[in-house]
Amino acid sequence: MAGLEGTEQPRQRGGTAAVRWSPTVEDELALRALDLYGNPTQGEVRLPSRPESAVAARRLTQTVVLRHWGLSGQLTEHAVLLVSELVGNAVRHTGARYFGLRMLRRRGWLRIEVRDPSRGLPCLMPVHELDTTGRGLFLVDKLSDRWGVDLLARGKTTWFEMRVADR
Repeated sequence: MAGLEGTEQPRQRGGTAAVRWSPTVEDELALRALDLYGNPTQGEVRLPSRPESAVAARRLTQTVVLRHWGLSGQLTEHAVLLVSELVGNAVRHTGARYFGLRMLRRRGWLRIEVRDPSRGLPCLMPVHELDTTGRGLFLVDKLSDRWGVDLLARGKTTWFEMRVADR
């Protein structure tokens, strides 16, 4: 629909033919990540704190947000980018062996959490045009509707929330 790019659109019902989803290689890898690590909508999924785990976290996010929840491609893209940033921070700055990923959906919102055992708080830094690092929380702040950090007895949960249109 012209002029409505980037907004949630209701699924077409009734007289229009349904487009059948066919798996691609990326979809197969995403489904394999779900089988290997578990479903982050049913409880926290633990991933090894290594840079390559960001790929698994992105695939899990894409599968849940786009395929399971049926949300828009743009919202999925933003969620995948923000998960990548939070996972990158957990892997790079905490020294942990594992981090947790959890995804929640409630009426009008989605929430994604990354838990790690460090109690060190992330810091939103000013970003300048030529900066090549330090943009992670800036992106989280700009693309999410809300974000924050919950301190736990052992560690913290960094989370973001995005509004979604319910059908």
